[in-house]
Amino acid sequence: MPAKPPLGRDKRVSTQKQSKTNLIDGKESVGSEDDWAKARQLIKPDDQLDLNESELSEEIKKVLSTDNPNVPKNLVIYSFKEGCFVEMPPPPNIVTLFKFDGTSLHLDSDEAKKQIEEMGDDYQPPVESDPEDVVSEVAPPPKPEGGEDDGEGAEDAEADEDETTAVAAVEAPAAAKTSGKKRLKLINQFNYCERAALTYNNPSRSVDTQTIPPPRSNFAGNVKQWVIYDSYAADFEQNQKDKEKDKKNTVSKKDSKKKADSAQASQELNKKYLQCWQILERMINQNIFDDIAQDYRYYEDPSDEFREEEGTLLPLWKFSYEKTKKMHITDICFNTLYYDLFAVCYGSLDFLRQAPEGGVCLFTIKNPSFPDYRIMTESGVMCCDIHPKYPYLLVIGMYDGNVAVYNLQTNPSQPLYLSKGVNCKHSDVIWEMKWGPDMPDGEINFYSVSADGRVFNWVLMQNKLSITTIITLYLDKEHIGNPDGSDIQLKACGTCMIFHPKQPEIFLVGTEEGLIYKCSTAFSSKYLMTYHAHYLSIYKIDFNKFNSNIFVSCSGDWRVKIWEDMRSEPLFIFDLGASVGDVKFSPYSSTVLAAVTTEGKVYVFDINVNKYKAICVQQVVPRKSVKLTCIAFNQKLPFIIVGDDKGMTTSLKLSPNLRLKVKPPKKQQNVDQDVLQLQKLEKLLSLVRELPDDEELEKEAATTVAS
Repeated sequence: MPAKPPLGRDKRVSTQKQSKTNLIDGKESVGSEDDWAKARQLIKPDDQLDLNESELSEEIKKVLSTDNPNVPKNLVIYSFKEGCFVEMPPPPNIVTLFKFDGTSLHLDSDEAKKQIEEMGDDYQPPVESDPEDVVSEVAPPPKPEGGEDDGEGAEDAEADEDETTAVAAVEAPAAAKTSGKKRLKLINQFNYCERAALTYNNPSRSVDTQTIPPPRSNFAGNVKQWVIYDSYAADFEQNQKDKEKDKKNTVSKKDSKKKADSAQASQELNKKYLQCWQILERMINQNIFDDIAQDYRYYEDPSDEFREEEGTLLPLWKFSYEKTKKMHITDICFNTLYYDLFAVCYGSLDFLRQAPEGGVCLFTIKNPSFPDYRIMTESGVMCCDIHPKYPYLLVIGMYDGNVAVYNLQTNPSQPLYLSKGVNCKHSDVIWEMKWGPDMPDGEINFYSVSADGRVFNWVLMQNKLSITTIITLYLDKEHIGNPDGSDIQLKACGTCMIFHPKQPEIFLVGTEEGLIYKCSTAFSSKYLMTYHAHYLSIYKIDFNKFNSNIFVSCSGDWRVKIWEDMRSEPLFIFDLGASVGDVKFSPYSSTVLAAVTTEGKVYVFDINVNKYKAICVQQVVPRKSVKLTCIAFNQKLPFIIVGDDKGMTTSLKLSPNLRLKVKPPKKQQNVDQDVLQLQKLEKLLSLVRELPDDEELEKEAATTVAS
């Protein structure tokens, strides 16, 4: 056995274990258990508040609310109807995780009371009992083992059973008394429904009609043998005549069928001959104009290498038609599928000298001597458009306010659709026509703007044109008093229209008052934006082919202006010294645009090269006698087509300096040319943009117009 340590050593060790370290006033002290029983000095920070007893005894309650602090507040959304930001209702704070509709009814509810009254006295409501009142079943005392029970033991057992039963009967709740009866269940009105219906029998009616009796007459005659013979002979002759007529009719029908078949065959043969003659005519013309055809395809002006900021236009062919020589060319439109086919509209821009008829001719570069398709109308044609998806559909707008749709595949001489009636047309000259995207049901539709101040949507139905007013252009001016006391709001006269390339519901409308309205097909009560663009009539508007937020406008006030969407001030202004009839952005370069003036000149601008003047100014027609009216770029080949007021269309090829491509950087050799053109334009615009003032933003806010 190991020796035990002395008692004093154990006490000393336990005393050391029980000693603790205390920190008072920043000093460390070691004491025994008796030191802990003494009062300790409290450490009080310098910035502690001194509170009285009432403040110390005050209870501070912490309330839990159902508000979600993460739910955003003061949300707003821009309302195009009101023209400002509108506050949205706050989102709810409740999140429903599970929802279940119960089928129980409360006893105190009105529905439960009604059902109890209907059940009568048979119904006993359930009573809830306390756990203390529940008496468990008392087991009978066990019988003694071995042998039969004597009389006294049986009597004692029976007495105990009677006593136990009595106690249970006294302490059991009232519900135990009715345990033998069947408890009725409350009827749930949501799980049971009984309906009955009685139809109304219509009363029977008797309708009597009386007709006029047929006329009757008495006939009497003597029938003899020769009378019967004559009647049979007359009937036989009539039958023979009928047979001869039938033979003649069958022969004539056969002859007419033969003639129709021969005419159809000759017509088909003529079509084949015409196609052959058309191909032969194209071959002859290409041989005659071989030099021009070679220049059209392959010639590039070598002098552009020595001129850094200038370019030239090379004249190619001139297109004309005998019946439209003295008419004004009002519009030019290239086909969306066949790049060498274009439509030229003929009418009159002089309102005092209107031609008795108008027309549309479709020319091709392959045959400059004669048009491939010719359409003549009773009124001057002011505009046209070719469907981008169906290149054989052509729509035209006329001087008398009517529209017509032609199918070039079947019969270009007769319109497929034609507006009829006073209400199904414009009340003034139509200045612009544009095909719209197909409707959700697949219907083809187009839009038109007229000098009567209305924009119509036309839908091609099965047998007719359906018309809908999109917007009526009203001026934002004070109402004028009528002699009868009513007020009149002045309308604006629409002159041109163009749809947004990427947002088909947004379109721009130019007016004779020099304003440009940004509108939407979704609603007709407000303008999205009003541009105070020019001082005279606006003739054309065109979007940039690479950046849809940039567009250009031209007017009779001699100016061409480049605009940015939702910006009240123009980015660039060019003064050409004469009325500008048309302007177009180039599809080859994002910074090149071309315009024509009434002095017979074509101006080509490249704002990346020179921001102040044109890099090419060329006289195309005689200055004093002929005026240029319209211009169009070809989408694939580098040439343009201009029209004048003498019925002559001229094609011009652009020199290399007028269609320069952007050279990609060394590290981005595979970048698409469209991306490079867009980057070039954005870099140029970043140098011109300026932040608009708050006053200008308030001035150019959306204006309300009457619907």
